[in-house]
Amino acid sequence: MSKGFPHLIDLNDYPISWWNKIIKLGHDIKNNPQDYLDVCKGKIMATLFYEPSTRTQMSFQTAMIRLGGSIIGFDNPSTSSVFKGENLKDTTKVISSYSDILIIRHPNEGAAKAASLTSDCPVINAGDGGHLHPTQTLTDLLTLKEEKCRLDNLVIGLCGDLKNGRTVHSLCKALSCYPNNHFVLISTEDLKLPAYVKDVLTVNNCKFTEVSSLEESLPSLDVLYMTRIQKERFASEEEYLAEKDTYILDRKKMLRAPKDMIILHPLPRVEEIAIEVDDDKRALYFKQAEYGVYIRMALILTILNSKTIFPNLVGQPYLGVACSNPKCITNYEHYLPKSFRGIGDIVECEYCDERVLLK
Repeated sequence: MSKGFPHLIDLNDYPISWWNKIIKLGHDIKNNPQDYLDVCKGKIMATLFYEPSTRTQMSFQTAMIRLGGSIIGFDNPSTSSVFKGENLKDTTKVISSYSDILIIRHPNEGAAKAASLTSDCPVINAGDGGHLHPTQTLTDLLTLKEEKCRLDNLVIGLCGDLKNGRTVHSLCKALSCYPNNHFVLISTEDLKLPAYVKDVLTVNNCKFTEVSSLEESLPSLDVLYMTRIQKERFASEEEYLAEKDTYILDRKKMLRAPKDMIILHPLPRVEEIAIEVDDDKRALYFKQAEYGVYIRMALILTILNSKTIFPNLVGQPYLGVACSNPKCITNYEHYLPKSFRGIGDIVECEYCDERVLLK
């Protein structure tokens, strides 16, 4: 295991004061970009993207270039030794020895946590399966702060694939930490928000409502966060096709929305927001993507200058117990030590937060 670094795996590993510091720095970078030229000169960022990405990958690259640093890495594992069967540990161990900070996106949940165990530099989670996406959440928080001027007292509608949407999971966990936020969870029965995220909302005394109708929800919202139905997370084409056109935001539906409601989307979109909505002044998803560069510049700077050290694993193994999540990284990289948090008959996998019943 590594000696420990100031990784960003889950935003909730840090206090709200740290989030606010990043948001404030992102605001300053946006307004004074000239003050941050070449502040990372001589630093190297490695990007390991095991999954396709446009905005996250390119915004991280743009962020490091604007800070004066350099970039190495891959955006397609088939062009690396991963294609030859190299495991995550070996890839991470080698590439982290070449770099000062490592950004990883991976299809398996808990992969960023696994990478951090043996990395020789800080690791930032750029999305691990359907689990978490903390840097998108920081982007969303900066967008809300800039456009709504607050992060509390909001009614936030989240619509679409709430089961597999890592951006939704991270955003719910984050915004539940600010006072008086209310979530309207809009999805089909099969795509509801996972229980572990709803548990976080409950623990934080955050109100949430689960509904199936987008049209009926619109009049009450301050923010509508649309998400695509994620084809790559479904077990079969048939399951995906049964869900894919359930929610489509168009001009007609927007007539029911408040004049000051804003529309966000982590992108890419498929068909869930009609092109005609782009001309609506409430549609801010392209501006949201621009904010991603500023927040990732702030994050890179903060992590590189941080002295915070996180322990590798804080849970414990149980003899003969494995994570029940088939997408968990521990079920693919078998050398990883199993680790579970909690007490009693139900514990949580420390990598992917899946609940596991102890026999």
